[in-house]
Amino acid sequence: MSDSTTGEPRLAVVSGAASGIGRAAALALAREGCAVVAADLDERGAHHTAQEMPSGRGYGVDVSDGDSVAALAAQVLDELGVPEVVVNCAGWDEARPFLDTDRGFWERVVQINLLGVVAVTHAFLQPMIGHGRGGRIVNVASDAARVGSSGEAVYAGAKGGVVAFTKSVARETARHAITANAVCPGPTDTRLFRAQPERLREALVKAVPMRRLGQPEDVARAICFFASRDSGYITGQVLSVSGGLTMAG
Repeated sequence: MSDSTTGEPRLAVVSGAASGIGRAAALALAREGCAVVAADLDERGAHHTAQEMPSGRGYGVDVSDGDSVAALAAQVLDELGVPEVVVNCAGWDEARPFLDTDRGFWERVVQINLLGVVAVTHAFLQPMIGHGRGGRIVNVASDAARVGSSGEAVYAGAKGGVVAFTKSVARETARHAITANAVCPGPTDTRLFRAQPERLREALVKAVPMRRLGQPEDVARAICFFASRDSGYITGQVLSVSGGLTMAG
């Protein structure tokens, strides 16, 4: 994934890159030839991910804090230039019945999973437009956004917001040759999934037609496609990576 005019590696920013899907996406983009910014609240983990890539850089960021996101954008733009790819993977949740949650929990879920995507996209979008070379925005939502999920009502709502946000940004940025697409993982073997109750994990695995959990690399392949030049005429789309668990049109 080098720039067709300069031959230099395309710069990709990946949030949530210390572990799980974000880490897999960062490494996959690096294998495709991108120079990758691995950003995460776990700054040490972000640096570890970056060390596994030939042109990787690790940064700390709290996507729920606007000042932290602004600082990340300023540092990346100053040190590395304008990214052509932005991948929003940072996320968090705990499975709880809706009536067992409170406002503090709601706000944390929405701040990380929805407003974090909004903040990171906003921080890099204007420079991408000004750069004039087009680009790719890939947001990791969830199949919970498409079909709902017991015990994840607020998370599903936040991820549904990510889907709607992605489509709206796609409409606004198409004229600038910037695409925006969403990837919706189903049950995936990540630290977040392993934190769920065992009975829920087992039930979800049995419900998947392919009879296995998704792996972070499965989702990373879809992210890489949306980040590639091959997807230049695809925007505002939502792709499930769920082993057939959901087959929404």
